[in-house]
Amino acid sequence: MIPPSFYAITLAIFAAAAAGLVGSFALMKRTVLAGDVISHIAIPGLGLALIWNINPLVGGATTLLIGTIIIWQLEKKTSLSSEAAIGVIFSSSVALGALLINSNEELIDALFGGFGILSYGEFTFGIVASMFVIATLLILRHKLIIGLFSEDLAVATKINTRILHLVFLLVFALTVLLGLRFLGALLAGSLIIIPASAARQFSHTLGMFLSLSMLIAVLSVGIGFAVASIYSLSTGPTIVMVAAVFFILSLARKTK
Repeated sequence: MIPPSFYAITLAIFAAAAAGLVGSFALMKRTVLAGDVISHIAIPGLGLALIWNINPLVGGATTLLIGTIIIWQLEKKTSLSSEAAIGVIFSSSVALGALLINSNEELIDALFGGFGILSYGEFTFGIVASMFVIATLLILRHKLIIGLFSEDLAVATKINTRILHLVFLLVFALTVLLGLRFLGALLAGSLIIIPASAARQFSHTLGMFLSLSMLIAVLSVGIGFAVASIYSLSTGPTIVMVAAVFFILSLARKTK
């Protein structure tokens, strides 16, 4: 019989690969910190789900989707930058989430992950969603890069930059959702931010950058799970600390 932990680790590795790839594009777009901010948008949904006794990840997914659409609309209909629009939704989400989550145990789960046994449905959805994120970004990578370096060139080549940006935001939010179970709302963005930042120090080509970002994220999860299991530590914070070690090593290499 396959132990439940096998499914959890497998899902976490797939989610990490997706997070590493998303993080590399976010870093190039200079929106990498959005991962940390967008993850907090899930908090009100987690709080409502806990109150209504439904799967917390369903609530988190709902508010992530709503928040992402609102951010896109704010950018579209106002002069606000991505950072400003995300900041407005972030502040409101954290405040609302704090009001909804009363139990200390529920708060720990929401912030650091851990919502019971992983169901077969959640496992299947997570694997499919991770593969969808990776496939979408690889298919759209050329359009994303053109839009990143020259919006005028993107328009000239008939790339709809607004729709492309919406797709990226949705993929970004989906990646955050994948990390909620084992990292929680407080740390889910870390797996987007840190591996990509470390990979940037090691790489000289785009292909190497994308590959290393995914690899470092996967290694962070694998080593993090192992260390947490051996020393009875919290899984989420351990994974983030392992990723941070990779980043420190990248800085040490860069200074040589």
